[in-house]
Amino acid sequence: MAAPRALAAARRAVAVAARGRRTAGTGAAPRGRAERSRLYEHVREGLSARPQLDMAALSAHPAEAARELERRKGPLREGELREILQTWARLEEVRAAIAGLEAEKEEVALAVHALVTTHAKDTLHAVPEYTALRERGRAVRLQLRELLAEEAALDERFYLHALQLPNSTHPAVPVGDESQARVLEVVGEKPAFDFQPKGHLELGEELDIIRQRRLSHISGHRSYYLCGAGALLQHALVNFVLAKLVPKGFLPMTVPDLLRGAVFEGCGMQPNITPSPVYCIDPARFEDLCLAGTSEVGIAGYFMDHAVRLQDMPIRIVCSSTCYRAETDTGREPWGLYRVHQFTKVEMFGVTAAESGAESEMMLDEFLTLQKEIFSELGLHYRVLDMPTQELGLPAYRKFDIEAWMPGRGKYGEISSTSNCTDYQSRRLNIMYSDGAGKLHHAHTVNGTACAVPRLLIALLECNQQPDGSVRVPPALRPFVGQDVIERPPAPLLRYIGPNQPGGGGTGGATCPLLNAREALK
Repeated sequence: MAAPRALAAARRAVAVAARGRRTAGTGAAPRGRAERSRLYEHVREGLSARPQLDMAALSAHPAEAARELERRKGPLREGELREILQTWARLEEVRAAIAGLEAEKEEVALAVHALVTTHAKDTLHAVPEYTALRERGRAVRLQLRELLAEEAALDERFYLHALQLPNSTHPAVPVGDESQARVLEVVGEKPAFDFQPKGHLELGEELDIIRQRRLSHISGHRSYYLCGAGALLQHALVNFVLAKLVPKGFLPMTVPDLLRGAVFEGCGMQPNITPSPVYCIDPARFEDLCLAGTSEVGIAGYFMDHAVRLQDMPIRIVCSSTCYRAETDTGREPWGLYRVHQFTKVEMFGVTAAESGAESEMMLDEFLTLQKEIFSELGLHYRVLDMPTQELGLPAYRKFDIEAWMPGRGKYGEISSTSNCTDYQSRRLNIMYSDGAGKLHHAHTVNGTACAVPRLLIALLECNQQPDGSVRVPPALRPFVGQDVIERPPAPLLRYIGPNQPGGGGTGGATCPLLNAREALK
């Protein structure tokens, strides 16, 4: 037991020193790079099992791993891969040396004990063998102390970089950026209009179901309200999808919106990069808590450090949650619902075995089929894309996106994606399954968007608009909405009486003149 205690003490010392260095540093993290690993800190504090990265495969094929890094265009480059492999090799050497010294220390202790039991205490110091054993014991402890400190430092250096390695890539994935996405299928026909179609925001404002203007002083940029039929459409989409998936064997789940950064990192997301797409709560008040941008994080956290029985697999989860995203590229789509900071999404998540290696690929195909069924039943025109290497992020082995036609935008827009992450997340989060013999193996994980409400609202409103500005409700949603057509109200519910009147006039209050309703919303 002495060695584990010594190793823990050495790691704590390294942790204190590392925290001191981070506290002393005042420079910002390099753009797009993480300066710390919350998952490693989580593990070092004993809160979770150590990530079991597949370093044997990387070490066996370093050239292929270097090509993977170049194709994925992630945070690491080939030189850093070499450093990771060198650190790992030295770490293995140090651990082997520690194991040898621990065994030798045990042998010395047993030999000393044998001498103590066969000699009088006052004669031991005159026994040359006893003196030699004591000296060897001190030398071994000194070597162990040095090697344990080196192991702790190497361990931190290794994980800080290795946790940013991407997953391997399916051989059929196109190489390149988003322009290289391969169109696999086009479903339905573009809606034809004998009038100029409007955008969803204009439609929503005229129908009084979307409000996005005059909110900067209330909820900030990229926020919005859905009211009336807009709110009913959101609930209808969620209920429609749940009613479809639950009978197919999906387990409904709700998850926390606030989760520790370690879980994000285990999923392949990076809350510590600059700029970060993740909202992190003030660490001065709530240490290491972030708002989830997808329920995938919460569901993965549910399985973290747990094992599933092989006979219970595959597991399918469906979860409706509120998602929070920083949308760091603030210049794109500043108005409308396409890029917003908060929205409702229904997510599919699967956990499969890896007995044959094909289980997660089969579930990826299953999720894609379900997505196509959902969007076809909603009457959308869409296309299915096989996404290229630079669009996979860190965790995906393969990813399919679906883009729907949005007439008001005059182009296709992404409404869903589904990814096979193989064992990438399970190796970091310790998600296992037990086979018939009780042996534990890393599971595979698959995720897919069943319904991202704002994106679907865009497509549905713009594709189902009529010349008078009303919008047809798709038949699949009518039982949930309670109406066939969303029509313009006789008058808007609100009129603006605040100080920032059009033309600069007015100070608000009862003396404000009655304004044209549409002008008041601009």
